[in-house]
Amino acid sequence: MPVSTVQWQAQLAREAKGADPASLRWTMPDGLVAEPFYHREALGALGGPPAPLPPRPVPCRNVVLLAVPAGTDGRLQIEQGADALARGALGLHFNLHGDPATFAVAELAERLPLATTWLGYSVPQHPEALLERLAAASGGQPLRGFLRFVPPTVPEGGEMLPFRATLRRCLALAKDWPEFSALAVNGMYFGNRGATLTQQLAFSLSTAAVLLAELPDEASGLTVADVACALHLDVAVGTSYFPELARLRAARKLWATLLHGFGLPPQGAATLPIHATTSTWTQTTLDPHTNLLRHTTEAMSAMLGGADSIQVAAFDCLYQAPNEFSARLARNLPVILQDEAHLDWVADPAAGSYFIETLTDELARAAWTAFQALEAQGGMAAARSRALEAVSRAGLDKFKRIATGQDVVVGTNRFQNPNEKFDFQPKQLLRSRDFDTTRATYPSEVLRLATALHFERRANQDKQATLVLLGNARVNEEIADAFRQLLHPGPTAALPPPAEEIAPDSYSVLFSKPDEATLMYATPAQFDHLARVVQQVPADHVFDIPSLVTSDLATLLEAVRVFGLKEFVVEGHHTEEVLARLQGR
Repeated sequence: MPVSTVQWQAQLAREAKGADPASLRWTMPDGLVAEPFYHREALGALGGPPAPLPPRPVPCRNVVLLAVPAGTDGRLQIEQGADALARGALGLHFNLHGDPATFAVAELAERLPLATTWLGYSVPQHPEALLERLAAASGGQPLRGFLRFVPPTVPEGGEMLPFRATLRRCLALAKDWPEFSALAVNGMYFGNRGATLTQQLAFSLSTAAVLLAELPDEASGLTVADVACALHLDVAVGTSYFPELARLRAARKLWATLLHGFGLPPQGAATLPIHATTSTWTQTTLDPHTNLLRHTTEAMSAMLGGADSIQVAAFDCLYQAPNEFSARLARNLPVILQDEAHLDWVADPAAGSYFIETLTDELARAAWTAFQALEAQGGMAAARSRALEAVSRAGLDKFKRIATGQDVVVGTNRFQNPNEKFDFQPKQLLRSRDFDTTRATYPSEVLRLATALHFERRANQDKQATLVLLGNARVNEEIADAFRQLLHPGPTAALPPPAEEIAPDSYSVLFSKPDEATLMYATPAQFDHLARVVQQVPADHVFDIPSLVTSDLATLLEAVRVFGLKEFVVEGHHTEEVLARLQGR
């Protein structure tokens, strides 16, 4: 006989051993609450069991990313791609960092038949020129794959109007290519900067709404249906297994609603190509092999949530150049999920789950509400700054939760490896402009890497170091902003200062060592005591707090530790260079 809800609840109370079952509720960053128990009534609240998602036309495609550096023609990556296709990959994604005019299209067509090979392209400029060259190289045969235009001048998902002519040209070129998506809705931009799942859904919908509203062109016969057919959705999948799975399912339901709003058949949502990538937001440099585990759950969520293609990053891509070992592991992960775990054998395997169906519905409702609120402010084109500010707040909240241990990141803020040996030089990594500072764990990693540098430099007894007093707490944020612009020019600024943890009367201090500078904060009493001890000033002497305190490296390192100065930015620059730039503002 079926077990009733009352019987399940009684069993739950016994298992909880007197604890209130309500204490087992899980509040997600979106504010949604997951109950500890769901039963058949949950589907009744949804109006009955929702219809399952339709079967995907092909199994989830295993796509390998190949970055083509600026100033190169991509021949090396084309050869690597051909090898990857022979070893289990089902598609390739060329990320062109330079001018696509230099990309070796003729060699690509010769090595990989364009009509039968699924290929994606991300380009920062002239996407229409690349498509024209690809069309010529294919001999009139339709292409398969996608194009993503990533203009460096504005955030993705933001200002699209200056590029209307370019995008319309891309649509015209790819109009008769049914298996090629010439327009991207880049939800990854939001996901990889800490947006909640609700925000990612809402802001992706708003981006799509701009494209659907602005690109149709009566003069050239370009209809809203043509634009809709050319769209694909890019998403970054994080480690929150069930919510991420539900988010992808919610995306298709919301897509149907969006299409209906533009007068299009909602059935078109079933054919929306979704390209999922493992999230950069969740990757770590500390204990990096844990990224393999993160990527596994992320890929599983993508496959079970109905993604059409999945791109798994190399576990060490944050600090290592591309290499065969990590590339092979990334390539084989989806292969194992399909060929050994058989995750692609069932269409919409989460259908009918009381929990997943409820979560899918709640995410869809919350995202639609957020979408409507943004549209009321003018949509993504007019209210982009508000959307990005909301993402920034969500990311900052995640930084705080990791720093306080509320959110666990294995190997970074919990269950660390105390004997970890880095496969990279921390100083070089922190100096590198390519080091991803937008990740959730970046603030925690910086402190850990800086500690490693302290120990490394203690042995240099003969080298001088200097503490430079930069100002009081009122300039903390200004100094941090200056460092962001100084050391990380461009839109991907360094971490914000933890102003809420700094006492109102704190000083900002630059700890300059021979090869690096560390921005720190200290109370007046801490800095006064440190300066007196280092400069050997008796306690009863009148003492003006100096602007500079100089000593050997070992002495200042120990003084900073004993007197409790705290650090929040670490970068590799000489004292004279940093001070000269700051004074020249």
